[in-house]
Amino acid sequence: MKAPHPPPQSTLLLWIVVTSIALLLSPFAGQAKDHVDLQFWDMIWGPPEYIDTGKALVAQFNQEHPNITVNYRSVPWTNWYQTFVTAIGSGTAPDLSTGAGYQAIQLYDQDAILPLDDLISEWKSNGKLDDFLPGTIDILKYKDHYVALPWAIDIRVWYYRKDLLEQAHVQPPTTWQELKAAAQTLTDAKANRYGFVACGDTLGSQWLFTLILNNGGGLFTKDQKADLSSARNVEALQFLADLVRNHDVNPASAGYHDDDEVSAFTQGNGAIILHAPGLSRRLPKISDKMGVLKPLVGPHGDQGTIYWVNNVMLYKQGKHPTEAKEFLEWWSEHEKDLWTKGHVTQLPVRKSFAADPYIAGNAETSFIIENYVPVAKTTATHATEIFPKLNDVEGEGVMQTLTQNLLQGKDVEASVKEASARLKSILED
Repeated sequence: MKAPHPPPQSTLLLWIVVTSIALLLSPFAGQAKDHVDLQFWDMIWGPPEYIDTGKALVAQFNQEHPNITVNYRSVPWTNWYQTFVTAIGSGTAPDLSTGAGYQAIQLYDQDAILPLDDLISEWKSNGKLDDFLPGTIDILKYKDHYVALPWAIDIRVWYYRKDLLEQAHVQPPTTWQELKAAAQTLTDAKANRYGFVACGDTLGSQWLFTLILNNGGGLFTKDQKADLSSARNVEALQFLADLVRNHDVNPASAGYHDDDEVSAFTQGNGAIILHAPGLSRRLPKISDKMGVLKPLVGPHGDQGTIYWVNNVMLYKQGKHPTEAKEFLEWWSEHEKDLWTKGHVTQLPVRKSFAADPYIAGNAETSFIIENYVPVAKTTATHATEIFPKLNDVEGEGVMQTLTQNLLQGKDVEASVKEASARLKSILED
């Protein structure tokens, strides 16, 4: 029997072409071709379990979206801004990231951020925006564009030692006048016990922001000019200076850092402290002795404190904006686990998350969301919107220096004059 003849060359070529076309039309080949990889950089917003929770959420998304792979990178806060600027400059920016309150606007001014106007418009029409706490969406509007999506609130509140106030027969103060009187009663220098304990670092500068905003003041005019020396601001700074002069503030405060301040509060060397939410969880040994004051009423009837709306943003360098936006939507709607499992201490911006038993069942957190968030204001007050220079204002140390000067008992007028000149220089630089 003769061996079969090989197929003619033309037939072989036709078979190759047909096979190639079939492979290209195969659904498996299409998946391989269309598969998208995204880079998501997430700041470290909580304890170690926060990072684990973030990774788990990304893994869940990847499983539910086989055509998209999100790569999770945890970014430390050390030199955080330089990390992003360097990545943008080298063309290696992520597709999206979380970031500090004013990061998106600063990078937007560098033409590095994609606006989210279409997403916000879509969510407004379908009612999804109704799940966000009032103001948290619009606060991220800059130059008529929504530059990021909010996810959490960082805020400052007044904590007090219930046991120390009870021992001194002092009711929790609700006004500045009551606060001053309470501090005088609580102070016993011989026992190393004072009405307040503060610190001279960044947390200490937030005392100034809080008092200024609580008094209806603000660092800026509507057109973003420096306004530190306004009457309401000086009145607020003088209030702190008077507490120091009356020895109602722990005298070591100017040299304290956050940990020192918290340690003094724990030891009873200060009865009232300004801090971020979740302090009682950080101090389990005295948590049952801690309370949160109601937002104080200033001398003119104002209420207020400092807060930041931290957010998630998309980068222009990303090669897959549609898929990045898809993940952004999914992340925003599924990140409740960051609280219930990741134990982040910041406040959720979504009402549905705040209603979860894990959050709603925490009396301290619920109290802050209900009472402090509605009166909170940004560093930009009274400017019409947040703006990039706010990062420099908070990071250059001008307010920290002013805080240290006041805690050391230096003259208010001279200290404000020095700080005002530096503030104007930062804005003009």
